[in-house]
Amino acid sequence: MRPVDFAPLYRSTVGFDRLFDLLDSVTGFDQASPGYPPYNIERLGENDYRITMAVAGFAQDEVRVDLKEQTLTVAGAKKPDDKERQYLHRGIAARNFERRFQLADHVEVKGADLQNGLLHVELVRNVPERLKPRTIAIGAAKTAEAKQVAAA
Repeated sequence: MRPVDFAPLYRSTVGFDRLFDLLDSVTGFDQASPGYPPYNIERLGENDYRITMAVAGFAQDEVRVDLKEQTLTVAGAKKPDDKERQYLHRGIAARNFERRFQLADHVEVKGADLQNGLLHVELVRNVPERLKPRTIAIGAAKTAEAKQVAAA
């Protein structure tokens, strides 16, 4: 896959740098562990979402969920095991991880919960009233303008 160079667009646009940064982050992925840990992104309703990550073997105090600006970061760091174990087969991954998600504008984290080896991060999109679609009455501007002229 060939990387895309957005440098020429930086010279001719203003205010789109965040969009280009988002596109850069989507095209680049972690080669070391591209699928670890596995996760799902669900749409629960019109404005409700859930990210579910399989974090088997991690305790609640070993998983951290951070939100900075519009980037949600989920990181896991295993504590050193006190016992020395001899595995005949080790299929449950216990390596540290960090997974980042770019959140759209007005998406907020409601909370996170760890149950049965699955981390659930609840998200909601709260669009301000001024940005929601609305219907404008036709002729309302003329009425307001006529009142201003009459008052002057």
